[in-house]
Amino acid sequence: MTTFITRLDAPGTGVRLAVKDLIDMEGIPTTAGCRAVADRALPAAADAACLAGARAAGARIIGRTNLHELALGVTGINPWFGTPVNPLDPNRVPGGSSSGSAVAVATGEADVAYGSDTGGSVRIPAACCGTSGLKTTWGRISLEGVWPLALSLDTIGPMAADVAGLVTGMQLLEPGFQPAPARPLRVGRFLVESDPLIAAAVEAGLRATGWELEEVQLPGWDDATAAAGMLLVSEAWAADRNLVESDPGGIGEDVRTRLQLGTAIDAGAVSSVRATQQAWKAELAEALRRVDVIAMPTITIFPPTLDAGEDLLMARCTLPVNLAGLPAVSVPVPSAGPLPASIQLIGPSEEELLAAASVLEAAVRTI
Repeated sequence: MTTFITRLDAPGTGVRLAVKDLIDMEGIPTTAGCRAVADRALPAAADAACLAGARAAGARIIGRTNLHELALGVTGINPWFGTPVNPLDPNRVPGGSSSGSAVAVATGEADVAYGSDTGGSVRIPAACCGTSGLKTTWGRISLEGVWPLALSLDTIGPMAADVAGLVTGMQLLEPGFQPAPARPLRVGRFLVESDPLIAAAVEAGLRATGWELEEVQLPGWDDATAAAGMLLVSEAWAADRNLVESDPGGIGEDVRTRLQLGTAIDAGAVSSVRATQQAWKAELAEALRRVDVIAMPTITIFPPTLDAGEDLLMARCTLPVNLAGLPAVSVPVPSAGPLPASIQLIGPSEEELLAAASVLEAAVRTI
């Protein structure tokens, strides 16, 4: 079993919900996909706050999904609990860190899954598995009872086979949620170097909507990527250094090495990151005054094979969005390549983004 770390009996007729195994569930140990955590974990005393809406709605929690260990990786490869199998191609990575959640909805085992997204961990596996994923606005969904990675960037969001499932997921996370009415949009196309087949698929998908398209410039993108990476590993080291120091053998080599990068980032570097973050937020806010939504690929390559999975680290277009704290949604689009491509939409709110994503999803079905 690789999709789920724990399967649960969930009788009834409610929405089938899969929950990433770094979100506490009363009476069940939280493993964070890590042997060092699992070996010492006790049953959680209470549910994480983000489960309250699902409980009240009668959702059936069918299991605790696998993940890239400690949520610190983009491939989804896990040395302790196995690697969830990408249903589009078992030789390719499922994406991470919310790998099991993406596979659960892609295979139809769950109607909705919860994932976490610190640098793309909802959107990347959605892109790899041909599903949809929503990174929520930082601070909108409570992180109480969620294993931390980088609290300045961490978010919880829904994953589903389609946009309607994302809406259902938001309604479980936030009862009363409704997407905005669909409307004509001015969309800023941010061009990044990518596989030509992905670039063509993104262009065709956007043009199929009938939206007004224009190119946008984001000169701070590269600096924001670097700053977000520094902040992520700095805060990840603070969150998990006790595991590295007490049980280094209980953490996979790739994650342990990545955690230790945080030791080189001092207070002065973090202060510089914060200055970059404020400038980046202002830059994106200004861009979103000129356009309604910014569009680009979610990842710039097709999901790599399992033995080349780390290529995804340099191919993601997600990390700067976390530094800005904005929401973003990933929607699959047909391509002439081996797998679907994925379009990332960045906007001012979940309500607006899910309305736009519904239009995009319907449009790409006509391609």
